[in-house]
Amino acid sequence: MRIQYDRFPNGTKKALTLSFDDGREYDRRLVKKLNDYGIRGTFHLNSGTLGKKGYIDASEVDSLYSGHEVSAHTVDHPFLEQTPPEQVIEQVMEDRKALEALVHYPVKGISYPFGTYNDQVVGLLKSVGMEYARTVNSHGAFHKPDDWLRWHPTCHHKEMVEYAEKFVLMQQMFSKMAILYVWGHSYEFENDHNWNLVDRFGEIIGGRDDIWYATNAEIYAYCNALNKLRFSADCRMIHNPSAKTVWISVDGESLELQGGQITRL
Repeated sequence: MRIQYDRFPNGTKKALTLSFDDGREYDRRLVKKLNDYGIRGTFHLNSGTLGKKGYIDASEVDSLYSGHEVSAHTVDHPFLEQTPPEQVIEQVMEDRKALEALVHYPVKGISYPFGTYNDQVVGLLKSVGMEYARTVNSHGAFHKPDDWLRWHPTCHHKEMVEYAEKFVLMQQMFSKMAILYVWGHSYEFENDHNWNLVDRFGEIIGGRDDIWYATNAEIYAYCNALNKLRFSADCRMIHNPSAKTVWISVDGESLELQGGQITRL
């Protein structure tokens, strides 16, 4: 009997998530396009810029990003590795508090302003309970992160069509869970006059039953629950101690493990 952690919800092996920074006014157009294709993502906001010229207003955050995730990006977008530890914590926690008051759920993720960080910053994020942090170091692959506080994306959105084509053509026999993670900024589509990339991307990858369309936080939470499964010595009893239902494969077949239940094989 071969057991593998290789399934996302409903037994799929692929997940798609997107991540956009800064909360600029062009998020409105981007969110509408993503919604049209059933694609979901995470929007990292600086609470200190909400309502300023060129940025979305605090009053629209909850409704605009409904169905997506609002995540932290610090209050004022500083270089965190050049910031005193006390101010790093303040930038993150005050941003979280402001955003949580708008969306009414815990904000436990962040993207690094300017994409820069160091080991001390990573340690500080962990100490204040942050669960994941996205970098800008694209690796061109589809694997899960080794370190969720150094979550490197697959590609920038300028390459999103190319990677979408690769992703949908991947054979279902691959043995690992695959994540296509695209990052960028909505204002870049406007500046580069290439909004058509979003449509081409959506036409290729949207509306498929072999892909889980998820936010950053949902992927983190699912993988975390998966890793907490408890097995008997002979692996014929599996306890899922979390409230979240997860899936694994047993001899190549999907198996659903309901939250709080013990499954006997």
